[in-house]
Amino acid sequence: MNDKKYFMQKSIDLINTRIRDGNARVVTAEEMPAIVDELGEEGALHEVDVVTTGTFGAMCSSGAFFNFGHSDPPIRMERVWLNDVEAYAGVAAVDAYLGATQLSETKGDRYGGAHVLEDLVAGKTIELRAFSKGTDCYPRTTLKTEITLDDLNQAVMCNPRNAFQRYGAATNASSDRVMNTYMGSLLPNCGNVSFSGAGVLSPLANDPQLRVIGSGVPIFLCGAPGMVIGEGTQSSPASGFANLMVTGNMPGMTTDFLRAATFTGYGVSLYVGLGIPIPVVDLDVVRSTAVRDEDITTSIIDYGVPSRDRPVLRDVSYAELRSGSVEIGGEEVKTSSMSSFRKAREVAAALAGWVREGKMELFLPTRHLDTATRVHPLRETEHVPRVREIMQRSIPCIGEDEEIRTAARTLLKGETNHLPVLDADGRVVGIVTTYDISKAVVSPGSGKRVADIMTRRVIRTTPEEAVDIAARKLELNNISALPVVDDNGHIIGLLSAIDLGKLFGGRWSR
Repeated sequence: MNDKKYFMQKSIDLINTRIRDGNARVVTAEEMPAIVDELGEEGALHEVDVVTTGTFGAMCSSGAFFNFGHSDPPIRMERVWLNDVEAYAGVAAVDAYLGATQLSETKGDRYGGAHVLEDLVAGKTIELRAFSKGTDCYPRTTLKTEITLDDLNQAVMCNPRNAFQRYGAATNASSDRVMNTYMGSLLPNCGNVSFSGAGVLSPLANDPQLRVIGSGVPIFLCGAPGMVIGEGTQSSPASGFANLMVTGNMPGMTTDFLRAATFTGYGVSLYVGLGIPIPVVDLDVVRSTAVRDEDITTSIIDYGVPSRDRPVLRDVSYAELRSGSVEIGGEEVKTSSMSSFRKAREVAAALAGWVREGKMELFLPTRHLDTATRVHPLRETEHVPRVREIMQRSIPCIGEDEEIRTAARTLLKGETNHLPVLDADGRVVGIVTTYDISKAVVSPGSGKRVADIMTRRVIRTTPEEAVDIAARKLELNNISALPVVDDNGHIIGLLSAIDLGKLFGGRWSR
C-alpha cells in the first residue's frame, strides 16, 4: 500500500531537479488530454512533470506602479499625467499607479492607460507632467519632461484581476439596437454571441480547485517572469469564476504579449498574455489538466437586459463556442472570440520553453486561495428611483385608425407633446408627436390616419425600470419621452424628459 501511495505522488523537489538537469517532460495543456488517453492517469503522472497553460485576452483590471525618481528641486506629485492620461498619484511623492482603462484627456477613448503601457514596453518616449501645490520639503509646483521605460526606477505591472477561470458568453436578445460592450458589439435579436477565454489552455480551468495555483506561484506575464500575488478582486471560485491578482516587472515584457485595444462605445482595455506552469504532483493534477473544451462550460447571458442579474439563455461548452456557432431558441447563432487562442498557444509554448531550458523552476503556493469565496453585490443604502415613481399616469392616447386632425386637437390642448398610439387591444403600436403633426400639415399627401404618420419603432420603458436606464434610452435614441408599458405591452403611463428634469433637478421627492 505504501509503495502504491508513493507512486501516486511526485514531489516538487523531484520536478525541479529534473528541470535543472534538463530532463523534465513539459507539455502544454492542449496536449495533456491525449497523453492521459494514451498512457492512463498513472502513466501520465509518471511521464509528465509540468503542464503549461496560457491565455491572451482583454483584461481591463490591469495597470502598473511607477517610481519616477526625484527632480531638482523636488516635487511631491499630487497629480500626474503620462501622455495626457492621468495616473493615481496618491501613493508617494514620486510614485503613481496607471490603470489600463484610464482615458486620455485629449484623445478620449482613442488612447488610454493601456496605450501608455504598450508604448513604454515598445521603447517609446512618454511625456510626464506633474502638478503640486508645493511644500517646504517639496517646493516645486510643476514638472514636464520626457521619459522612457529605462528612465524609471521601477515599473511594476500589478493587475488586480486577471486570468478569469471562465467568462460568461454575451448576446443581445432583448434590445433592438446594437449594443457596444466590453464583450464587443452585440447585434440585436441574438444576432451574435461573443465569448472570451482560452478554454482548454486557460490556467484556472486546469486547476479549478486551486490546489497548485496560489500566492507565490511563478507565471509568464506579457513575456516576462511574474508571480501570483493572491486572489483577484471580484474572484468567486465558489461559483466557478475565480481570478488572480498578478505582478511582474515591465522591463523584459514584449508587445508580442501586451497590446492596447479600444472597444467601440466602451473604452480602452489591455490584452495580456498570461501563462502558469502546473507541476504534475499527483493524480488529481493529472485529472484536472486532462480537461477538454467539451468539459468547460459557461452561460450565454442576455446583455440586452440592463440589470446586474441578467437572464441566462442557456449553458454552453467552450467546444460549442469555438465551433463557430451555437443554437439559441432553435436558431444557429454565430460565435466569435474576444481573446486569441493562437496567442494563448504561443504563451503556453513560450512558457514550456522556459521550463525546458531551466529558466523557470516551479513552486507550490506559499498561501492557498480560498475556494469557498463567493462575491456579493454592492450594498446600496440609497433608494434607486424607478420609473413608476415619476411617470405621468393619466395621459391621452389615440387609436391608429383615428384621423390626424383628431390627434392634432388632442395635442393642441397642451397636455402633452406625445400621443401613444394603441391598437384595438390597447397595446402600444406607435407614437405621434407635435412634430409629426406639423409635417403632416405641410405635406397633405402624407395620409389622413394616425397610422400613416406615427413612428412605429417605439422605445419603451417599464414601471420597475431604474430611472437611470430610462434616461439613457432617451439620450441614446435622441427622443424626449417613453411610453411606460406592462408585461403585455399595454400602456400605463408616460415618462418624459421633463419628468427626469424634475427628478435630477431636486424638485421631486418620493
